[in-house]
Amino acid sequence: METDDGFELQFGSNHLGHFLMTTLLMPALGEGSRVVALSSSAHQFAPVLFDDISFKTNAYDKWAAYGQSKTANALFALGLNARLKEQGAEAFSVHPGVIQTELARHMTEEDMAMFSGGIESGAIQIKSIPQGAATQVYAATAPELDGKGGAYLADVQIAPVEEGTEDMSKVRPYAIDSDAAERLWAVSEEMIAAV
Repeated sequence: METDDGFELQFGSNHLGHFLMTTLLMPALGEGSRVVALSSSAHQFAPVLFDDISFKTNAYDKWAAYGQSKTANALFALGLNARLKEQGAEAFSVHPGVIQTELARHMTEEDMAMFSGGIESGAIQIKSIPQGAATQVYAATAPELDGKGGAYLADVQIAPVEEGTEDMSKVRPYAIDSDAAERLWAVSEEMIAAV
């Protein structure tokens, strides 16, 4: 599906909408402010596909699209953090964990079976809503994170970086790459300006 502006729906909803809103609010962020971007371990499904963000030329893959949108959230926090330094504010991205929410209503029976298998095997740990909120609250308030903006957090800590991992508590290098963050920022500005 696409947004009304013709962007792939997950990228438009999970990244571009937040990008626009946050950039409009940036002037109001003062010393000590923090922005928390909700990413996900699903960033491991795909980097940002800069050559075909909206899947206009490649076959659509819902998991790659979702993963790209979550990678975009992490890169957005990194790019935003660089822009907020002069204001004394910071930005972080967060993997809250897997939490049962109403988002599952969009999943097929096959998708639900895949997740059920992961839960049964122990590969996927379900968190309660308070457990899922813990890393977000930590990102917004923990004094020990001062000066560490741009970091990707999971399980109430800065996530270790690991290539090729499937460990939900770790972050892939492409999701915290400052060059990719700058490229995404420029592409996002162009996309927003086109509407």
